[in-house]
Amino acid sequence: MSVASPTQPVSKPAVAVPRLAVDRLRDYVELSRPRIALMVLVTVAMGYLLGQRGGWDWGTLAHAAIGILLVAAGSSAVNQWLERDTDALMRRTHNRSLPAGRLQPAEVFTVGFSWAVLGAVYLAVNVNLLTAALTALTFVLYAWVYTPLKRCTSLCTAVGAIPGAMPPVLGWTASGQPLDLTAFALFGLLFFWQFPHFLAIAWLHRDDYKAAGLRMLPGGCPLPGVTGLMALGYALGLIPVSLVPAWLGVAGNLYALAAVVLGLLYVASAAWFAYAETRASARRVLWISLVYLPLVLGWLAADHTRLLFGAGWS
Repeated sequence: MSVASPTQPVSKPAVAVPRLAVDRLRDYVELSRPRIALMVLVTVAMGYLLGQRGGWDWGTLAHAAIGILLVAAGSSAVNQWLERDTDALMRRTHNRSLPAGRLQPAEVFTVGFSWAVLGAVYLAVNVNLLTAALTALTFVLYAWVYTPLKRCTSLCTAVGAIPGAMPPVLGWTASGQPLDLTAFALFGLLFFWQFPHFLAIAWLHRDDYKAAGLRMLPGGCPLPGVTGLMALGYALGLIPVSLVPAWLGVAGNLYALAAVVLGLLYVASAAWFAYAETRASARRVLWISLVYLPLVLGWLAADHTRLLFGAGWS
């Protein structure tokens, strides 16, 4: 029987256990789509800020953020559970935890659905019933209506834009405000903003979507110029929609000016995409959309605060 030399390295299998746990935790974090969750929380916070009428209740905002984050994470998990077979057919998604086999479908569904239910109940107990109901509706529309429709009709893009436009409304109602014209104005702003953004993504990945059998706008073989023209139409429509908060008195002329300038920048990128549908022009629309949203919401929040507290800017 051979005896190991004292100089030979001794294997330490126990080290693999925490390593496995870290990898598993990373898969669950990716399952929740943290970048999308962060954008959701930012827009929720903006809606909450706009709903303030003097006093600040940071505790309610924290409770709203926790509950909505749980539902958003649950929505992403259930979405990936439903799309695990089509994700396996696309280059951009084939390495996700489910198609790659790192997580099992039953556990992903159980965890995702539990997150969503827990988040809705948490909101009902700690925020208010209206916010809880709207957040639950957002989960249902995203996971159980939009996701299955992606296999059936290109109208899924319009349906998916509804839950996508809900986060600032959830922040608004979490602050104690009703579903009024301001809530619909915030909804409209995000609803119109999404179309050039997602049309650019869909055009860039149209071959992937076609291979997976997903009927996302603009489709697998769109007519030249159609996708860009659609993006341009929604970008143009976004400008008057973005001015509604100023018309309602939620913000003033500073916001209106910023909304027009940023809207024209968005229109210019969409117009270039319509003129020349290339990967470069599609990416330009995508990146400008990501610049537009935080800036326009930031100006909206800042101008609302200026009006609320009567602070003059020189």
